[in-house]
Amino acid sequence: MEVKARAPGKIILSGEHAVVHGSAAVAASIDLYTHATLTFPTSPEHEDMLKLQLKDMALEFSWPISRIKLAFSQLGVPFSSKPTTCSSESLKLIAGLVEEQRIPEAKIALASGVSAFLWLYICIKGFRPATVVITSELPLGSGLGSSAAFSVAISAALLAFSDSIKTDLRRPGWLDFEALQLDLVNKWAFEGEKIIHGKPSGIDNTVSTYGNMIKFKTGNLTRIKSSMPLKMLITNTKVGRNTKALVAGVSERNIRHPDAMSFVFNAVDSISKELANVLQSPALDELSITEREEKLGELMEMNQGLLQCMGVSHASIETVLRTTLKYKLASKLTGAGGGGCVLTLLPTLLSGTIIDKVISELEACGFQCLTVKIGGNGVEFSNGSS
Repeated sequence: MEVKARAPGKIILSGEHAVVHGSAAVAASIDLYTHATLTFPTSPEHEDMLKLQLKDMALEFSWPISRIKLAFSQLGVPFSSKPTTCSSESLKLIAGLVEEQRIPEAKIALASGVSAFLWLYICIKGFRPATVVITSELPLGSGLGSSAAFSVAISAALLAFSDSIKTDLRRPGWLDFEALQLDLVNKWAFEGEKIIHGKPSGIDNTVSTYGNMIKFKTGNLTRIKSSMPLKMLITNTKVGRNTKALVAGVSERNIRHPDAMSFVFNAVDSISKELANVLQSPALDELSITEREEKLGELMEMNQGLLQCMGVSHASIETVLRTTLKYKLASKLTGAGGGGCVLTLLPTLLSGTIIDKVISELEACGFQCLTVKIGGNGVEFSNGSS
């Protein structure tokens, strides 16, 4: 018995950092996915292990089901229809299970993700032996929502094989969840994100679950339906950054210059609102698509200027901006800044030759380039044959 799920990553089109100070932000899914494959043994009576394989990391973790059952016998699992926050007591028990795996020091940051996996698995499937294999097209720690896609893909695969969601796994190809099923997947994924990040906004897992785009402001998430085909170049500078320090730096600048920063945040709010309106407006012909792309490019450039005002740019980001500007392409950082990834809008009428030249120059700087489509499907599942 096998089921697969895939969940997309995300980008922030506008509003990062300013969203913390009350501005609107717009996020969108991208067609880079994290895949989770769930397999149950044909003879469970002869198999007493829960295994997690992180293929891209060449890592495998395993726990005897009897060991998990001993630690969580009082939990009353499974309760797949009731998304539940991991208590501090349960988190300590999970930490013990994770520590037993002796994760290499260089990869110790993966411990929180392994902990999230254990909580989701135990709550949704209980004490059933299985193997879960994870692969991903998303670079880790680059602001593309890799942890959320991980939580969403795992939740979807587990729920597709639960009593809470009725799925027809006889049908071929990638299949969509129903609306209420997506709500359940999203709630469980958010519980996983809380273990990984502590106090996540919920933006990343929501975009990964439902796909397309969302607008977010002061705790309110609004899903955006856009029929506008958007293509972006994502440049991963491979420069690590400390998100908490960058967020704190913006807050400190706001304390030092409250009047000026208020104007900055208000401007970002206006940009996000206009960007959402442009995305939702109908495109009747090629000319209107081109006009909308020009507007989006201008809004992206304005947002980037304001992010520089906030102090979250970086020399590597500026290198990308200079390179793409030579070809009259609009770019902005996405996510926390201080390195990470940069978005470049690729207009519909842009020639493949120009795109190849831009990518060649950026890769010569040591950057990784990914061409993606924006605003596609959210999480999907299949019977394992896809």
